[in-house]
Amino acid sequence: MPDQERVARSLELYRRAEALIPGRTQLISRRSSQFAHGNSPIYASRAKGARFIDVDENEYIDWVNAVGAVILGHADDAVDGAVKAQIDRGSIFTLNSALEIELAELLNEVIPSSEMARYTKGGGEANAAAARIARGATGRSLILFSGYHGWHDWYQSANYLVDPESGEFPFAGIEPIGVPSELAGTALPFVWGDLAELRALLRAHEGEVAAIMMEPMRSEPPPPGYLEGVQQLARIHGAVLIFDEVSCGFRPRIGGVQAYLGVTPDMTVLAKAMSNGYPMGAVVGSRAVMEPASRMFISSSYWSDNLGLAASLRTIRELERRNSAQRFEAIGRELINRLNQALREAGMAGSCGGMFWNPGIHLDLPEESLRPVANTIFIQEMARRGIHCNMSFKATLAHSLEDIERTADCAAEAFALIKSGLDSGDLQQLLESDLTKEPFRRLVR
Repeated sequence: MPDQERVARSLELYRRAEALIPGRTQLISRRSSQFAHGNSPIYASRAKGARFIDVDENEYIDWVNAVGAVILGHADDAVDGAVKAQIDRGSIFTLNSALEIELAELLNEVIPSSEMARYTKGGGEANAAAARIARGATGRSLILFSGYHGWHDWYQSANYLVDPESGEFPFAGIEPIGVPSELAGTALPFVWGDLAELRALLRAHEGEVAAIMMEPMRSEPPPPGYLEGVQQLARIHGAVLIFDEVSCGFRPRIGGVQAYLGVTPDMTVLAKAMSNGYPMGAVVGSRAVMEPASRMFISSSYWSDNLGLAASLRTIRELERRNSAQRFEAIGRELINRLNQALREAGMAGSCGGMFWNPGIHLDLPEESLRPVANTIFIQEMARRGIHCNMSFKATLAHSLEDIERTADCAAEAFALIKSGLDSGDLQQLLESDLTKEPFRRLVR
């Protein structure tokens, strides 16, 4: 049976939410099904640094960090101090704030593709704004995409189509309910890493493609020359190249993956981590692509509220001051090494690898059908030991060597338990939670 007493308050609140909030949460990645329901915490009461306290007063080392939105650490004193000072001066003005210009100038300094900026409050609407700008700047309608780009109609309309690899919806488990079917065919997916397929799509839709929107990378480096090839194809076909760096940005470098790999797109979408958890997003790009937006109706009262601007300015400056690129690489490498050591100590076949800013664990199992069970047991056992994670890890600058050591020690115990279940053939008997569920499939590695 699940250890429900330990998370009793979380479970009670989740039951109440069912009658009040469709889907129980505002973010799919916060649904209890994403972890080990019955053992993982669902509601937090406070957070500081690399840890949070749930509503049942259990403390956890946090390796999810608001799905990457927290980058310096929870409740960072420098960022919170800047926001508190701004609250005393006014959270939003009737007039424009000079902070809008200050942040745009700073983004121009640190993001290679940035010459002009528009602001939003989240990644989904930033992607929607980027799609609108690209269509308006080119006078074309079709967008080719690879990756996850939010919940808006322009993007979810692709689920009326078929994924070129699997023959299923591009986004597993997400039906386009409420999305006009008339939009089908206005956004087409392509497989990340397959330059020939993208070339064929562009030729098949010659003169129709407004933008190539993509997550440049996630868990593994792109094939040699791939992003450069995409960049060249975009130029040949007159399409705007958009990098969605909402999830990958700022951890590899302050300038994002484009600075890390040296490939500059025409436009970049930013959100998570640019403000250490305060609502803020941005679309930045070349003057040629962005300036036409001055004639488009893209407008919201809260997009330039002072709190998000102040938080972003301080977060980016703190990333610079704290040598974030070197620190994240050191934290990530140490975590990868310690988790691989934990696998060896437990005698469990598998590996921890991937990019240092988002490493993941892959267990070598005798049957692929066992993966959901093994993964859920891992998440379950880590939660019981005060570690909140799934099968991948997003660090903050607040994570310490002690946090890494504690995580690896707990992982070794979880791996040993999984191995015992595999050896005895009783793995299913160790499962005391609902199976974790992948919310959607990304088209990028």
